[in-house]
Amino acid sequence: MLKLVTTIICSTWLLLGGVVGDTRPAHAQGQKMTDITFALDFIVLGRHSPLFAALEKGYYREEGLNVKMIPAKGTAEAIQNVESGVAQLGFIDVPSLVIARANGATVKVVSVIYQKAPFTIFSLDTGANVTTLKGLEGLKVGTSSGSFVSNIVKAMMRKNGLDPNKLETINVEPSARIAMLASGKIPSVDFYIMSKPGIDRAVKDAKVRTLLLADFGLDLYSNGIGAKESYLKENPEIVKKFVRATLRGYQFAFKNPKETAELARITAKALNDDITIEELKIVEDLTITPDVKKNGIGSFTAEKMKSSVEWMVENGGFPKEKAPKPQDVYAIGFMPAKPILP
Repeated sequence: MLKLVTTIICSTWLLLGGVVGDTRPAHAQGQKMTDITFALDFIVLGRHSPLFAALEKGYYREEGLNVKMIPAKGTAEAIQNVESGVAQLGFIDVPSLVIARANGATVKVVSVIYQKAPFTIFSLDTGANVTTLKGLEGLKVGTSSGSFVSNIVKAMMRKNGLDPNKLETINVEPSARIAMLASGKIPSVDFYIMSKPGIDRAVKDAKVRTLLLADFGLDLYSNGIGAKESYLKENPEIVKKFVRATLRGYQFAFKNPKETAELARITAKALNDDITIEELKIVEDLTITPDVKKNGIGSFTAEKMKSSVEWMVENGGFPKEKAPKPQDVYAIGFMPAKPILP
């Protein structure tokens, strides 16, 4: 079990400060390279394989960027990494950013990858067996201090007339969370839906239940590329280059999942190709919508951004006087002039 869970979680050493990045010579075609640190939202997993495709295919180098990636224990930590200057850019979800902006953050998103919210509560049919929102009341959930998923879950409860104070959250390290669920030491955990392939493999004597909040009316933008306002103002061309290369990575990954899994394993050697491919399919389902087919991967609309921000302002549980305006959360003008279509 331990070996399997270690493989599923992947690269746990990253939690101790490891980084992954392009180790090739720091010049491409004679141009001066710009160093970029990108903060992931979690430890390296199959869902991040499009980023490694962009690395290994040379998309970042073609833009004059020398990119390294650092892990986090959740989106809250990713935002903190960007806000503090540990990273110039980060993989940040919009609902979490609304909460962070209410608490003084200056980060904005410039591209939205996940058009659908991936927030999920996992339980076992032999245990908590959570299949409805009502099942969240009285539930004990393993989460982490670096994750905003529990905030989103509580907001969803509040929105649907349930008492969020009846949801008990326990701080559990991401690397231990799946093992504790599989062994019955905790009745439920929160993760993104992309964790399901790994959890299915870890659980042997029960069926995994998934409570995907998007199935119960949660219509929010989620993860995308973000940076501090000051960095966007001072380095607009660098941000545009990073966005373009990253979106090319996603385009390639959706068209070539098997090769993408192999490319990701060059750097993240602990990844399992089969799990990566399954996670990548889930990411594709979250990413490609009718709007994206028309406007390109990473695109977003002011209308849905406004509704996403307003939903969080109404249900996020923070003082309304601290609420950010929609335009405080995103910045336009950083997407490729020619859309990168799926």
